Amino acid sequence: MSDASDNLFLKLLAEKPYLMADGAMGTNLFARGLQSGDAPELWNLDHPDRVESVHQEFVDAGADIILTNSFGGNSFRLKLHQAQDRAYELSKAAAERARAVADKAGRPVVVAGSIGPSGELFVPVGPVTHEEGVEAFAEQAQGLVDGGADILWVETMSSREEAAAAVEGAARAGRPVVSTMTFDTAGKTMMGLSPEDAYTSLRALPVRPAAIGANCGLGATENVLSIVQMHGVVDPDAVIVAKANCGVPEFKDGQFRYTGTPELMADYARLARDAGARIVGGCCGTDGTVLKAIRQALDSHEPGQVPTLEAIVEKLGPLAGVTDRPAHVHAGGAGESGDGDDGGRRRRRRRA
Repeated sequence: MSDASDNLFLKLLAEKPYLMADGAMGTNLFARGLQSGDAPELWNLDHPDRVESVHQEFVDAGADIILTNSFGGNSFRLKLHQAQDRAYELSKAAAERARAVADKAGRPVVVAGSIGPSGELFVPVGPVTHEEGVEAFAEQAQGLVDGGADILWVETMSSREEAAAAVEGAARAGRPVVSTMTFDTAGKTMMGLSPEDAYTSLRALPVRPAAIGANCGLGATENVLSIVQMHGVVDPDAVIVAKANCGVPEFKDGQFRYTGTPELMADYARLARDAGARIVGGCCGTDGTVLKAIRQALDSHEPGQVPTLEAIVEKLGPLAGVTDRPAHVHAGGAGESGDGDDGGRRRRRRRA
């Protein structure tokens, strides 16, 4: 495992009080022509210029960390596109796309290899064993590292068992691992983990992630609240990640649009820092304009007291309902994808 002396991510964490992660790969690929049902990972080879243009948009907005276009790049997920034998190839290409942009940034930019859920259920709930999961995630992670990823970024997990397999598999590639979970079901993951339980579980893994946090979910309010809940059990030296959706998705004019604004996400960034997050970015719906507002908010903010629920709601709006919202839409970008945009996305892709 890399240490702070030779790993850019750990080096920047040691030097800076906070880092800004990027926005949503999937949302921005849809804006560039990706169609629902398409595999974003194939674009790393079919449309590399469009993928790189998303990374460039985020770097121009000030991102310190850019996530590769590989959220669904494991063999389980790629089987939906008859590409299960291309997990290594597509993941390597994803990292190469991000590396090309990072290397010409003129400043240090971390390439984080995005690893999303398999879309399968793990033992004891489903048929996939821990060992099978580890092997699949390890194959993807090796491709990401061989393509130039500085770290592996395990995101949008719901299950304790799958998160453990993903972290172990990612760690085999010899880079630091970040792990975030999504709390989109009455304040818990879809598999019933609270933010406190998730942090405690991830912290106890044989390979402890270098950073732990919350991404995606139902919106900025829920994300900050998840970080606040983690705050009560984190270690003093913990690095916490907040990567919220830009509001909540609404279906209008035949497509999903996110309700958040740059101003709301600037408030979210400040509250996330107050809650203890050292890495802050955006998830579904976050484009370069929104990310630039987050950058400006982070750079001008001195963290204060951990916010109360009342303070969070006052700034970001009420907690989203769990029965009156459309199913989560996430596609590459830290979570979105092109595998459909209805309720089935929860069991498929979640990073738009």
